[in-house]
Amino acid sequence: MKSKITRRLAGYFALVLLAFSLVIGGVFAALVQRQAVEKQRDELQRYAQSLADILGSPGSSGLGMNGKGGTMAYLRFIGDVSDAGVWMVDAVGAPLSVSMGHMAQSIEGENLPEALLPLVSQVLRGETAFSDALHTASGADALAVGVPITTADGSVMGGVLLRAQSDHAPAAVRGGLFMLLISLLTALTAAALLAVWLSCSFTRPLARMKTAAAALAGGAYGARADVHQSDEIGELADTLDTLAVRLEEASRESEKLEGLRREFTANISHELRTPVTVLRGSLEALCDGVVSDGPKVAEYHREMLGEARHLERLVNDLLELSRLQNRDFAIEMAPINLLDPLQEARRSAARLGQSKSVYLEMQAPTPLPFEGDYGRLRQMFLIVLDNAVKFSPPGGCVAIAADSEKIVISDQGCGIKEDQLPHIFDRFYRSRSAQNAGGTGLGLAIAAGIARRHGMEITADNLPEGGAVFTFRLAVPMAPESGKCP
Repeated sequence: MKSKITRRLAGYFALVLLAFSLVIGGVFAALVQRQAVEKQRDELQRYAQSLADILGSPGSSGLGMNGKGGTMAYLRFIGDVSDAGVWMVDAVGAPLSVSMGHMAQSIEGENLPEALLPLVSQVLRGETAFSDALHTASGADALAVGVPITTADGSVMGGVLLRAQSDHAPAAVRGGLFMLLISLLTALTAAALLAVWLSCSFTRPLARMKTAAAALAGGAYGARADVHQSDEIGELADTLDTLAVRLEEASRESEKLEGLRREFTANISHELRTPVTVLRGSLEALCDGVVSDGPKVAEYHREMLGEARHLERLVNDLLELSRLQNRDFAIEMAPINLLDPLQEARRSAARLGQSKSVYLEMQAPTPLPFEGDYGRLRQMFLIVLDNAVKFSPPGGCVAIAADSEKIVISDQGCGIKEDQLPHIFDRFYRSRSAQNAGGTGLGLAIAAGIARRHGMEITADNLPEGGAVFTFRLAVPMAPESGKCP
């Protein structure tokens, strides 16, 4: 009950139940009172009809019967049974006798109470008349019924009027309302306890979700609501748990990216430090006059130029890799034949392999329609072919095989060490062999970035007979195959 929403729900339940009780009580009182009035009216009508039937029966002496055993006895009997006043009138509406409780007397020539006069006119027309808007001499509410006295031939010879107080109808209503009140209080007490329990049950999952959300806001992404309900609250809890899972994954990814960033910073610092140190040392030696011999100075200049070129290549590769990793960096996609940039890259790599007599063979039986950036694809193929030529032995062969599903580039070099295979596409990861002395460790990372932007998958493996194989999968993944050199 410390929860505001719990108290509010319990209050709403209480208001609804109270309104329900008031409506039920009011409707019940009205219906009971109406039923009591109708029941009393029916009883009065039955008594009046019985008296009229007796007075109008063929065996009776009619309205003229007087004396102890005549009309007065009937009137007194009906008055005692019905606890009502009984009046008898003749065919013209003149009162003949009256019975008030245990007394019955003749009142010929006297006047009827004014409240009964409207009923007399209806009774003399042969109709049964009712009125519930009457009052006795003491001011109490009263109910009156008039019944005609008819002969055997149907003519009206007079009428019987009964008037009774309706005090017992409110008494019956009060008794019923008292019992109803006791029942409603009992039901309200039980309903209030049930309302509190239901309110707590309703708000319990909300409290758990609040706790989980607060934990997530504090960075505890392992928090879960763990609410399992087949309703909107359950769906909200599932959504919150899904959000928590994704936040946890994002947190792990952020930590991983932060680690990669630190590693990248360390790697690039290391890669930049070497050429900068060489340049600084060479310049200091030249400026301080430590080196003054002409050939030695020229050697220092050539060394500085080489380091500057290496530094330039490193910076260009970093910029290229950064562009490829930026999803907003657009590449020019156009319908091309994928073999065209592959052929151009092969020709460029062939010139690089002339010094080692490395031969590049290409097998591509049919054109490969493709949509991509011609220049980027040529760069991607050239990076891989350059590595293949670089690690091939003198007189070796680089085989290129292409079909509609994949492009395979294999060489006859020393292959890739098994512990290096998972990392060769990482930034700044490079072989420390003599063939790769001038590498920056970014070429294959750039090639992988270009492949991803074109929906390709690039993988590396070793051939059973020796050498490395790079596979560009265009559609259906297949096992790498090597080309055959003559």
